Amino acid sequence: MTGNGAKILVTGSAGFIAGYLVEELLENGYTVVGIDNYSKYGRVTKSYDQHPRYSFTEGDCRDVSLMKDLVKGCDHFVACAARIGGISYFHEYAYDLLADNERILASSFDAGIWAFRESQLKKITVLSSSMVFENATVFPTPEGHERTCPPPSSTYGFQKLACEYFARGAFEQYKLPYTIVRPFNCVGTGERRALGGAEIMSGNVKLAMSHVVPDLVQKVLKGQDPLHILGEGDQVRHYTYGGDLAKGIRACVEHPMALNQDFNVSTAESSSVLELARAIWNKVHQGRKNFNFVSDAPYEYDVQRRVPDITKTTQLLGFEATTSLDTMLDEVIPWIKNEITEGTI
Repeated sequence: MTGNGAKILVTGSAGFIAGYLVEELLENGYTVVGIDNYSKYGRVTKSYDQHPRYSFTEGDCRDVSLMKDLVKGCDHFVACAARIGGISYFHEYAYDLLADNERILASSFDAGIWAFRESQLKKITVLSSSMVFENATVFPTPEGHERTCPPPSSTYGFQKLACEYFARGAFEQYKLPYTIVRPFNCVGTGERRALGGAEIMSGNVKLAMSHVVPDLVQKVLKGQDPLHILGEGDQVRHYTYGGDLAKGIRACVEHPMALNQDFNVSTAESSSVLELARAIWNKVHQGRKNFNFVSDAPYEYDVQRRVPDITKTTQLLGFEATTSLDTMLDEVIPWIKNEITEGTI
């Protein structure tokens, strides 16, 4: 299926995952309305900024009147906007992540409910997070387990779980159709240093700690030896390419079987942090250095296993994320190397 000229509002359109999503939507015939306040990275230039079917507003998603103006006449709404960062960000902004994201979410749903009743909005698609499974007890973790396992310990994970309840509540009371999307560990280009992120020493390298892939790549590129990793490196993740996530989100927007459903959108490939670190090391050093690492004390919210069950997504939507970690690193490592040179990461 394609957009066939349908109009879609994407909040946080200058962000990391949304950057991939907007390109995917434009390539498939959608007219895209974007909004961002540049609060995470500052002003950024995107490849689609001048696209004839893309219009952009610099603004605050917490402004309900503005959101109503933007969603009016839209067929679909993808709510991506949120304050988000890496694991240190969860600790540094424990309250702000919760408070700001709740305000963004409430404004988005207020506008979505209004547009469903007064305009032509068909559905809202909400980006949640794999962090709703922070305290999962079943692996691979299926959709629905977020309502039976202990709630997330971090305020960020708890807020992303709340966003799923916003979607269900808006449908229960106002019949606003929804789809919930849970991305797992997005990897790609475009993830820069977050404004306001504290710089933290990791061994002999100072980083504004973001996510594990860019952090490890930076340390290896800067010559750190031994490589510092958080914990023992046995944490399990599913690293999913941004382009694959964008295709999965589009499938959630379009597919009739996605209506009022939730989906884990992820690769099926499990990798430990240590396996990831070794892969990055070998790609950068090309066999010229033996791999050496030391373990630093982990953060409190460093989840040990985040392993999705993707059966529902595969069977109902016919979607699979197929890009390998090896291929992702071939794209990401040169980009990060250039960003280090430019001083933007």
